[in-house]
Amino acid sequence: MLKFLGGLLMPFEYPYTLRLADTDAAGVVYFAEVLRICHEAYEEALLALGCDWRQMLQQSELVLPVVHSSADLLAPMFCGDRLLIILTPKRLRASEFSVRYHLFAQDNRDRLLARARTRHVCIQRASRQRCDLPGAIAQWVDGSA
Repeated sequence: MLKFLGGLLMPFEYPYTLRLADTDAAGVVYFAEVLRICHEAYEEALLALGCDWRQMLQQSELVLPVVHSSADLLAPMFCGDRLLIILTPKRLRASEFSVRYHLFAQDNRDRLLARARTRHVCIQRASRQRCDLPGAIAQWVDGSA
């Protein structure tokens, strides 16, 4: 569930426990998995917003592709580590927004393990042309300002 404080939407928090499949042969989280985990947290944030993924994927005339992503791994993370991912969206343009992700040890918010960012553009499915963000997404990215 999304939370408000003083009329502003608070950043979305998503707990995650690292699995064996998230790690590489050295036993630490594989770099690409950080972005996958962040996208999972993004999907959960939109679910909490009331977005119906099935309907959006099957019936919506709009899509929100990721056009840029980056991640910085700041400390090793291992199978079984419990993380807290904090998402903060930000509008960039009428048709574009970014999401910042901060991954902390769940029991220590002073310990930043990784950070990532995704940039999304809203386009019309058929024409592939940019269009304004839809209502719920616009409220989410504007409400976190």
